[in-house]
Amino acid sequence: MDLTVLPGLTIPASELAWRFSRSSGPGGQHVNTSDSRVALSWNVAASTSLSDTQRQILLRRLKRRLIAGTVTVTASEQRSQLRNREIALAKLAELVADGLAPESAARRKTKPTRGSNFRRLDAKKQRSATKRQRQRPPAD
Repeated sequence: MDLTVLPGLTIPASELAWRFSRSSGPGGQHVNTSDSRVALSWNVAASTSLSDTQRQILLRRLKRRLIAGTVTVTASEQRSQLRNREIALAKLAELVADGLAPESAARRKTKPTRGSNFRRLDAKKQRSATKRQRQRPPAD
């Protein structure tokens, strides 16, 4: 089954690689006998579904998650392998969509207003006075 990431981007099933293994954690005998953990891999560097600009953006933004140009997501939340497959597909789609999303505008630096500065200093004076009141009186 193909993975639709964005309206203009669909990853063909032939580019996705699945691995299954035993899941850890609670679940009794079921965990010990079934391969319900899913690992889904996709080679970003060799993908034919991406344009050159999309590939460069993803390679740069997902650099920490890539191993030899391949991104891998895992899912072992559910007992069912089928549900874990669906979760892994959703995770990969979200990861790629976030990677291709346009960058947000840089934050403009602003100065605090005179009123906010006054309120901050006034609160500091009040805290200081409270702590002074808590001190042991000087021994005369």
